[in-house]
Amino acid sequence: QEQLVESGGGLVQPGGSLRLSCAASGFTLDYYTIGWFRQAPGKEREGVSCISTSDSITFYADSVKGRFTISRDNAKHTVSLQMNSLKPEDTAVYYCAAGHPVGCTGWAMGYDYWGQGTQVTVSS
Repeated sequence: QEQLVESGGGLVQPGGSLRLSCAASGFTLDYYTIGWFRQAPGKEREGVSCISTSDSITFYADSVKGRFTISRDNAKHTVSLQMNSLKPEDTAVYYCAAGHPVGCTGWAMGYDYWGQGTQVTVSS
């Protein structure tokens, strides 16, 4: 069965770091554009970051630019989101998605697979 699984979420103090990982079963992420999205309670889903199949294009939302870094581990066939200098407003459920969207942006259209999400809570 084809599915995506996120890991690495948790509780962290403001200013701290977390590293989220996205892995697939039943297919390989190498041939897909990977997006990270998040949704906080009462808010709409937000595109956080994206990396294209060739790694030639990356996208970051303005709210995370300079703090988050998306990358692929080709040996492990995973995609990670390194999150530094975390703020309380980063608190949300984070989802990874795989697909072939038009471009690599914060839009959620064009993704074929979605994970179940991992909770990130930034609080003192």
